[in-house]
Amino acid sequence: MSWMAWTLPTAIFFAAVALSLVVMTVWERVSPSVARRGVLPMVTTRGDRFFIALLTAAFLHVLWLAFTDAPVVIASVLALVAGIALMRWG
Repeated sequence: MSWMAWTLPTAIFFAAVALSLVVMTVWERVSPSVARRGVLPMVTTRGDRFFIALLTAAFLHVLWLAFTDAPVVIASVLALVAGIALMRWG
């Protein structure tokens, strides 16, 4: 692992994603998801919405870094709000 310059924020990010995937897997095993149609233009399951929320967060951060010099924590808060909205109503 010496080929990558790991920093604490990077390690926390990847640990959080891994933990989220474990939690989603356990949740799916305990309570299987039902496909439904929300505000997204397709039928999705809980896992689909989580994946779309992760992609949305990545795109929001890339756009934030491309177009503003403001702190990235603002983009993180926006991504969290968007992720919660996607999981709830997506």
